[in-house]
Amino acid sequence: MTIFVTTDELAEQLGTPNLVILDASLFLPGTPRDPRAEFEAAHIPGAAYLDLPTLNDPDDPTPGMLPPDAMMTDRAQALSIHPDSRIIVYDNSPTHSAARGWWMMRVYGLGASAAILDGGLPKWVAEGRAIESGPASPTRGSAIARLDRTQVRTKADLIANLASGGAQVIDARGAGRFTGAEAEPRPGMASGHIPGSRNLPSSALFDADNRMKQGDELRRLFVEAGTDFDRPIITSCGSGVTAAILLAGLETLGKTDVSLYDGSWSEWGFDPATLKATGAA
Repeated sequence: MTIFVTTDELAEQLGTPNLVILDASLFLPGTPRDPRAEFEAAHIPGAAYLDLPTLNDPDDPTPGMLPPDAMMTDRAQALSIHPDSRIIVYDNSPTHSAARGWWMMRVYGLGASAAILDGGLPKWVAEGRAIESGPASPTRGSAIARLDRTQVRTKADLIANLASGGAQVIDARGAGRFTGAEAEPRPGMASGHIPGSRNLPSSALFDADNRMKQGDELRRLFVEAGTDFDRPIITSCGSGVTAAILLAGLETLGKTDVSLYDGSWSEWGFDPATLKATGAA
C-alpha cells in the first residue's frame, strides 16, 4: 500500500481520470492563518478544499472528533469522490495535517486508494510547479462513507488499556506539552500525558525538505522514543491530527497493528476523572 507519493509522481498524474487532490491544511488554535483563504490564493491545479477544520462531529463537545457517516458522505460527494477515486492529500501547514485527511479517507473507506503528497504544497511551490487560485468547483461524487471503528480508539479503550497494558501509547505532541512544562493551546485543559505513554513529537519525523524521514532513520526515532514494535500501538496527540503522522510513519516501517485515539488529549485532558502524568515518563 502506497502511503506517500512524490511531487514528480503527482505532476505526472495531473488531469488523469479518477484522480482527486485534496488540500487538508489545518492550523492549531490561535494560529493567525486562514486555510481556506490560503487555498483560494494558491493550490495545486485541480485540487479541492477538504475544509478539515470543520470536518468533525458537531454534536460532540470534544474538538475535532470524527464526523457521522452521513456528514462524511456528504463532504466526500461534494469533493467529487467516487468509489474508484485515487485520492492524494496534501497540506500547507506546520502540523502536517494531510496525514489526518489521509487517515480519514481510509477509515471511512473512501475511494479506491489514498496517499499523502510527500513534502506537501511547500515542496511543490519550491520546485516552481504550477499553481491555481480561486475557489474550486468539483462535480458531485457518489462515494459512501462508512467508518471502520476497529481502527479508532475511544477514551474507554484507553482507560481499559491503563489496566491491561495491552497496547503501547505514543503521543505526538511536543515535549513541553507532553511533560506538562508548556500550557495546552486550549483554555482550561490540563497539562501532561496519559500515564505510561511515550513521546515522539511528530515534527521530528520530517526533514528540512518537509518530507517524512524513511527507513533506518525513521525507525531510529521510534526506537529512541522507547517504541516496542512487538506490541500493538495506539497513537495520540492534541486532537487526533498529528497522531495520524505517527500512524503513517509506523506503517511505512511495516507496523500495521496501529490505531488512533481520536479524542486524544483534547478529550483526556478536559476530563477531571482521567489519570494524568507529568514529566518525561
